[in-house]
Amino acid sequence: MDGISQEDYKEPQCLLNMSDPNSKEVRSIDISRVIDKLDSYLSKDDMPGAKRHLEYWLRESESGNDERGRFSILNELMGLCRKMKLEKEAKNYAMAALEQAEAIGIKDTISYGTCLLNVATVYKAFGDSEKALGFYEKAKENYGKNLPADDRRAAGLCNNMGLALCDVKRYEDSIRSYEKALEILKKYDDSRPDRAITWLNLANAYEAKDGLLEAEESISKCLDEAEKELLSEETVRDGYYAFVCEKCAPTFGYYGRFGLQNDLLACSAEIYEENRKKGE
Repeated sequence: MDGISQEDYKEPQCLLNMSDPNSKEVRSIDISRVIDKLDSYLSKDDMPGAKRHLEYWLRESESGNDERGRFSILNELMGLCRKMKLEKEAKNYAMAALEQAEAIGIKDTISYGTCLLNVATVYKAFGDSEKALGFYEKAKENYGKNLPADDRRAAGLCNNMGLALCDVKRYEDSIRSYEKALEILKKYDDSRPDRAITWLNLANAYEAKDGLLEAEESISKCLDEAEKELLSEETVRDGYYAFVCEKCAPTFGYYGRFGLQNDLLACSAEIYEENRKKGE
C-alpha cells in the first residue's frame, strides 16, 4: 500500500512575509492572504484553481522583486504540482526553491528546513526514495538545531521520512520514525487526522516487514487506532478532514474494512460539496 502524508494536502508553512518592508525596491506580496485563498481552493478540492492562483502570485512576486515571497510561493507550488502528479513541474519548482533559499541567505533558518522537507517529499512521491532520504536527513539536521524536539513540524518530518525508509526496506527505522511522530502528535489535541494517517502508515510498515498474516495482530491494532481518531467527536470536520478521509479510505478497504471505507468516502464528498456551495 502507498503511504499517506499530511503534506499531500498542505505543505508545512514557511515563515511568511519575510520581505524587508523598508526596501523601496521591493513590492511585497501578502503571503498570509495568498495562503488563505489557497486553503479555500483546497477545501473545495479545486487543484487547477489553486495552481492558477499560485502561478499568478509567483509572477507578482517576481515583478515586484519580492525574493522571499517568491521563495514561499515556490514551496507551495512544488507541493501542489506533486499532488497533481505533475512530476516535471514539481521538480523544477523544488530546485528553484532551493536556489532561491541560497540566493536570499536563509539556509540556517527553519524555513530552509521546511523547504528541504518539501523537496524530499517531491522526490519520494515520484519514486526516488533514496534521493528523498538525503533531503530528509538534511531537514532533520536543520530542525534539530532550530526546533524543540516535540514541535509539530518534527512529527511531519518523522511521518514523511518513515514512508521513504519503508520504501528502501529499512522497516525497523520506518516503524521507529512513525512511533516518534505519534509520540509528538499526541501532545496536540487537534492532531487526530494526522494521527490516523500515521497509524495507517504504521500498519503498512508492519505488513511490509512481516507479511500480512504474520503482522495481522499489529495491523489490526493500528487500524483500530486510526478509526478511533477519525470518528472521534472531537475531530474537526473541515477540508483537511475531508482530504484525510478520502486518502485513508482505500487503506481501510485494502484491509477488508469496506463499510468504513465507504463511510469515509461519503463523508469526504459531502464536506467538499458543502465547501463548494459556500464558495459560490
